[in-house]
Amino acid sequence: MGWGGRVEMLLAIVVALYLSAAITEAQVLHVGFYSYSCPQAESIVKEALDDALEDDPGIGADLLRMHFHDCFVRGCDGSVLIDSTKGNTAEKDAEINQTIEDEAFQVIDKAKKKLEAVCKGVVSCADILAFVARDSVAHVTFSDSTFYGGIFYEVPAGRRDGRISRSVDTADLPTPDLDLARLTKFFARKRLSQNDMIILSGAHTIGVAHCPGFSNRLYNFSQSSSRDPTLDARYAAQLKKECPPGSNNEVNMDPPSPLVFDTSYYRGILKNRGLFSSDQTLVSTTSSAAKVTLLASNSEVFKTEFAAAMVKMGGIRVHTGRKGEIRGNCRVVN
Repeated sequence: MGWGGRVEMLLAIVVALYLSAAITEAQVLHVGFYSYSCPQAESIVKEALDDALEDDPGIGADLLRMHFHDCFVRGCDGSVLIDSTKGNTAEKDAEINQTIEDEAFQVIDKAKKKLEAVCKGVVSCADILAFVARDSVAHVTFSDSTFYGGIFYEVPAGRRDGRISRSVDTADLPTPDLDLARLTKFFARKRLSQNDMIILSGAHTIGVAHCPGFSNRLYNFSQSSSRDPTLDARYAAQLKKECPPGSNNEVNMDPPSPLVFDTSYYRGILKNRGLFSSDQTLVSTTSSAAKVTLLASNSEVFKTEFAAAMVKMGGIRVHTGRKGEIRGNCRVVN
């Protein structure tokens, strides 16, 4: 073979290797990712959650919110799980994450420890968080006139873990005081639509909120009105009893059914009983109000669209292929 032929062959090999690497980097998430490498992965995660739910039935709400906060900051890479160091304040220690109980992080720790014992270095912390968020929703009873049961959906997996976690990056998280236009922009930055935003807000049907997140709606909303005029007067009076000025008490996000994953959240908004400004603003336009009205009256639509929105959110800026790592301890980078 002449030099020309050898050069052509060498180039062909280089191109083939490059394309192979590119395909590896471009791997997408898929259902059953651990079917061969760690077939018991999802059951181990569910077992860790089930044990935690026996002690605290409300812990699922924290885990669901943790997944949301993880995905909105640097993508779904498990960065919210990393501990702070002397030289760095991590996401979990940012003010907006202080209401997530440490017990929720311990659920991830427990699952990871068991997974490392049977499938060392295989299952990422980011995937554990995606699985446990799904299982948190599936475990909570969903009941109303048209549907009874949990919302279960298959989780595409294959995420790898990020190595960076900085508290300043939590500025990417929407805050409870945002209006519809600003909320829509926050979600659009993550390639999520206004419809996705309205659907994902339905997660507020479970869990608790701390008084500082909405107390301005009760005591100092504006110069002309101490109470937010879009907040039902009776509901405001009830909240004032639970949240005296300066308190950091907890209140249920959806008082009629705080441990039930249902459409009561949307029905409350239609009655001007959204807890946060960011909840009540969902009915501030004709189109968004129409969506809320549909969800309030049709649990099957909510069930289907919530599952789809969670899968979509779970794909935000994921590391796959050779990007990122598989942490041995979810709190520390390798």
